Amino acid sequence: GCVMQCAAGHHAAAVAGDAPAPPPPRAAAVVVCALYKFTRLPQFEALKPPLLATMEQGGVKGTLILAREGINGTIAGPARGIEQVLTYLQEDAGLGEITCKYSYHDEPPFMRTKVKLKAELIAMGVEGIDPLESVGTYVKPEDWNALISDPEVTLVDTRNDYEVDIGTFQGAINPSTSSFKQFPEYVRRHLDPKVHKRVAMFCTGGIRCEKSTALLKQQGFEHVYHLQGGILNYLEKVSEPESLWRGDCFVFDERIAVNHRLEGLPYEICGGCNYAVPASARALPEYRKGECCPRCFAENAHKLQNSSNQENKDADSSSSKQECTGVSLDRPGDVDDD
Repeated sequence: GCVMQCAAGHHAAAVAGDAPAPPPPRAAAVVVCALYKFTRLPQFEALKPPLLATMEQGGVKGTLILAREGINGTIAGPARGIEQVLTYLQEDAGLGEITCKYSYHDEPPFMRTKVKLKAELIAMGVEGIDPLESVGTYVKPEDWNALISDPEVTLVDTRNDYEVDIGTFQGAINPSTSSFKQFPEYVRRHLDPKVHKRVAMFCTGGIRCEKSTALLKQQGFEHVYHLQGGILNYLEKVSEPESLWRGDCFVFDERIAVNHRLEGLPYEICGGCNYAVPASARALPEYRKGECCPRCFAENAHKLQNSSNQENKDADSSSSKQECTGVSLDRPGDVDDD
């Protein structure tokens, strides 16, 4: 069988292969399972039909991505259906242990069942980056504070700007990317193996750091570390008084963000810029549901003002033309980016 081992709380990180599933907490009908594994799958296309059939037979919704380098995705359904999918992957498809994170919901978060074939599990756009060949040193949540408190360590958040915006680790550098494909360019411009002797990186659930640390190792960085199980594992394992996490954590499901206790929060996604908007910002007059938030309203007003100054137009004319058009960011739909 496959483990669905759950901590006392609402979210759990586990690997497939140890124990039968306990009943979901709060008698929730829907189990959500975020999973990934880097492994060699030369015949990955052939796994699609039987995997899709197993998901459909078990009433499992969500999306799984198959690639030559492994599997990634988030699925949801009854506990038995999730078990069947994991058993298929572990035993029939021969993947062995798979990194899984569980949460429990009253309503199904996904409407469709999909298996996609892709060139990469997490697109970074750099040839030859193979986490199975070389990857950074995993650091357990319990040891993370000591590492990132070392002044010799450069701490980099590998997530995108809209994720970092609502929370990150104390002292972390924000690369200001809107897509993971921009991360290699950030490394090229701002990190140097001769200067940055020890680099620690983190992401939501761990998968992006498999790629980012492999990239740095390939480019000659010697001491590269990443947070095992990502931010979600840290929030689960490290108590709030001891925590160096600041703010909330962006997640790629209907909750949008969670607090340190891994509880869903009342954020909404801005229709203009795709950033997460808290309730306090939604109370402001610049917020228009589905159109813009105070952040992209101010950004757009600034652009219009600059344009107005260049064209020698008066302030009244420019302010009358303010529109809430933000930049569409690279947010996956129903697949956890981690």
